[in-house]
Amino acid sequence: MAAELKQIEIEKIDFAIEMFTDALTGKLDAMNLGDVLRVCGLNPSLEDLEKLGATKKPGEKTLTTEDVQKIYIESRKDIKNQGCYEDFVECLKLYDKDENGKMIAAELSHSLLSLGEKLSDDQVDKLFADCLPEEDDDGMIEYDIFLRKMCEKPLPAAE
Repeated sequence: MAAELKQIEIEKIDFAIEMFTDALTGKLDAMNLGDVLRVCGLNPSLEDLEKLGATKKPGEKTLTTEDVQKIYIESRKDIKNQGCYEDFVECLKLYDKDENGKMIAAELSHSLLSLGEKLSDDQVDKLFADCLPEEDDDGMIEYDIFLRKMCEKPLPAAE
């Protein structure tokens, strides 16, 4: 298995697993699979995660390092179909009416709540608390700052 991975990929996977392994049990909960893959530079959709064996609730299933390596190898095959920072910038440019790198914060919230793989209100609140730059007097934010912060953080867990 590890023969199909470069040393840097093995190190990334090990680091990601360590970040999300339960300190008490020493096991990786399958609910954290998406976060592990995102730390490794992949961006699987919720549908992909379901197919790969992720669970929605804690305690339903645990994964070994070998399991995660196999899943990583499978996931990276579809990397061309996954969004990246540049793709997100292009999407948010649609809301940049003045072409100045800013958009209305409420439009960003609406987009996250209603388009594509919709986030919950709680997820948007957590994401905004961590990543949203301060609004200007007109309620505008610099979406580049938001995206840079967002792309370096795992997706907040649904409650």
